[in-house]
Amino acid sequence: MEAAAAAAKISSIFIYPVKSCRGISVPHAPLTPTGFRWDRQWLIVNQKGRAYTQRVEPKLALVQVDLPIEAFSPGWEPTKDSYMVIKAPGMDPLKVPLRKPSGVADGVSVWEWSGSALDEGDEASKWFTKFIRKPSRLVRFNAASETRPVDPAYGRGHNIMFSDGFPFMLLSQESLDALNKLMKEPVPINRFRPNILVRGCEPFYEDVWTKIKIGQFSFDGVKLCARCKVPSINQDTSIAGSEPNETLMKVRSDKVLRPNDKQQGRIYFGNNLVCKENTEGDSKLVKVGDPVFVIQKVSSAAEAAA
Repeated sequence: MEAAAAAAKISSIFIYPVKSCRGISVPHAPLTPTGFRWDRQWLIVNQKGRAYTQRVEPKLALVQVDLPIEAFSPGWEPTKDSYMVIKAPGMDPLKVPLRKPSGVADGVSVWEWSGSALDEGDEASKWFTKFIRKPSRLVRFNAASETRPVDPAYGRGHNIMFSDGFPFMLLSQESLDALNKLMKEPVPINRFRPNILVRGCEPFYEDVWTKIKIGQFSFDGVKLCARCKVPSINQDTSIAGSEPNETLMKVRSDKVLRPNDKQQGRIYFGNNLVCKENTEGDSKLVKVGDPVFVIQKVSSAAEAAA
């Protein structure tokens, strides 16, 4: 039997170490039980422990995050000289040790979840307080003591750190290109913050993928990605506009894609994934250039979970 042809290939992999700050484009990334290693491992919180995101603090779009390139190698562990470096306009660089801090922050909350997290200390707190101009602390997910489950209606048994709802979000370049053709001003991929960008398929084909293989790893497409206001924030200036959300509302709303469902005024762009592999132990790498094979699909976005 002839092997099925790949539906697409990975063209970019993005990691967002600090929730709502800039992402890092990497050539490969290790899989972990909560998503790619380092993704959304850190969170900025206010004095009540609640998450700051670009929805309320669009300035976070200007915060650049760098990790040592070896941090994405299989099995790599940080030394005392390993740092995450955080930069922003008008600010001195902040170096955050990658070894786990000893301080604990209780009462940290992001959406429906609350628990304790590791506190990155006073220097990081002062840096973000100065930049946001509101009391802030930088905290790190404490995987040793906490779990944050994915909504069991979509991904029972899977966990995340500080991402919105799922371990991975996948988008195709063709979907972005199709959207950009409908707008006066094209928008870059950073408006949508995917982890996996693929190329080579029909626009919006990723909507219908329910089971895929990326290289040798199995993933389930579990829920179309409903978009908030963040895509309307220019990631270079932190200024919000009406696009691309206005155009998405015309062509990618529940009214258009799912006319028989209860209408909630949602817009969809991308597919949320969970990984079906056992990712404990030896790091398993997903790489740019890996083929994507569609194992199972539904017939339209109306049939996909959303």
